[in-house]
Amino acid sequence: MCKVLRITFESFRAWRKENDVAANDHHIGTRHEAEASAIEHLWPHSNDLEWDEYTERGLRVFASGQGSTLTDVQGRSYLDGLAGLFLVNVGHGRTEIAAAMAEQAGRLAYTASSNSTNPATVALAETIASITPGDLDRVFFCSGGSEAVETALKIAKQAQVLRGYPKRYKVICRRGSYHGQTFGAMSLTSSAKERYFGPFMAGVSKVPSPNHYRNDFGLEGEAGDLMCARYAEQEILAQGPEHVAAVIGEPISAANGTHLPSPAYWQELRRICDRHGVLLIMDEVITGFGRTGAMFAAEHYGVVPDIMTMAKGISSGYAPVGAVAVRREVFEPFTKHGNAINHLLTFGGHAVAAAAASKNIEIIQREHLVERSAQMGRYLLKLADGLRQHPTVGDVRGGKGLLCAIDLVRNKETKESWGTEHPFIKGLALRTQERGLITRVWDVLHLAPPLVITEPEVEHAIEIVDSCLTEMERKFADAIS
Repeated sequence: MCKVLRITFESFRAWRKENDVAANDHHIGTRHEAEASAIEHLWPHSNDLEWDEYTERGLRVFASGQGSTLTDVQGRSYLDGLAGLFLVNVGHGRTEIAAAMAEQAGRLAYTASSNSTNPATVALAETIASITPGDLDRVFFCSGGSEAVETALKIAKQAQVLRGYPKRYKVICRRGSYHGQTFGAMSLTSSAKERYFGPFMAGVSKVPSPNHYRNDFGLEGEAGDLMCARYAEQEILAQGPEHVAAVIGEPISAANGTHLPSPAYWQELRRICDRHGVLLIMDEVITGFGRTGAMFAAEHYGVVPDIMTMAKGISSGYAPVGAVAVRREVFEPFTKHGNAINHLLTFGGHAVAAAAASKNIEIIQREHLVERSAQMGRYLLKLADGLRQHPTVGDVRGGKGLLCAIDLVRNKETKESWGTEHPFIKGLALRTQERGLITRVWDVLHLAPPLVITEPEVEHAIEIVDSCLTEMERKFADAIS
């Protein structure tokens, strides 16, 4: 087993001195009491940083935000290049959302989700039914993306039983995808740690996903995408259509590097699912609510799924809320006596969360943020394309809204990736943050800022990435081929 390379506080401090990092960078210094308390008591969520990296880098504690800017407890400002986690679509500091939540909480904060509801939740359901594609007009609420995926799986499996197919329990997903961290959702997620949590949910198969940079079949463009769709059909046939409940995928997978499928891919996958009686689930947890320059990414492909999951941008992070929308024909069997859905979530349809989501959607529509996302996404891609001059940038992808990925490589000709643990990647992540840009640097560098980002802010983000790449390329020149 190869030894994992890590950057220690001492080595990073030495590197900073060696490379003459500017004094006004947001470097590690004296900790604020909130930062020290966080390290002492808080267990951060993580799937990419180790505990020593949190403590050595300094766990950032943000105190306020406005638009695309975050300010930490020490008064240092950062450009939020990842919109939190692909979700603060309307930007930080929206006081009208806070006011809507406070007003609702003062009137009625909670009603039991099992046998009652409230006007705020009813209004949100009506809004979602009106903006989702096709006849996705029945909505089940939950409190986040993982719960939305869990709910979609249970709906799909029970729906198949109610249709008269009691053995249809298997689910086909795509390699490289991310669907959440609860057990069922994690079972569909390629980065899940089987070492700790296996065995995962039975009946899950993973098939290739569209990739125009490193296609699994050595094909280019639409031809490669269609081969991925046909591979999914071969998997349905191999498992037996009588055993497959659903196929699930993100319309555009940020976790898998933001590859943009051809419309033909999703249209073919829709036909395949229809041909074999398999339900099609589109996971729009990241891509929904304007992120891709359409209200939902499915609109780019002219496809209506049987089930659609959503979260994140539904409230722009102002409240934990998610939802699953289904087509009428999927919902109808559940209305028969004895067929009620066997699923209950305490905080599903929470009144305050619903008020936040409704006000958030109102802002998206009133300020034309879907159209703005499309416009600013094109500008972001135009500037990011200039990074191709770097010897470590193999590909730049995006153009559908504010969802961009910069593929980082050691060798442009072979497309060899750095992986996620190499000091080049760790160092680049450190440097971008030290320079005041919050992003995610794995095998790709992600940029998905709030939809309210301005052109000067986009320019600033690319300037930071450009200069940080130059610094790291200088330091690791011997590792670049």
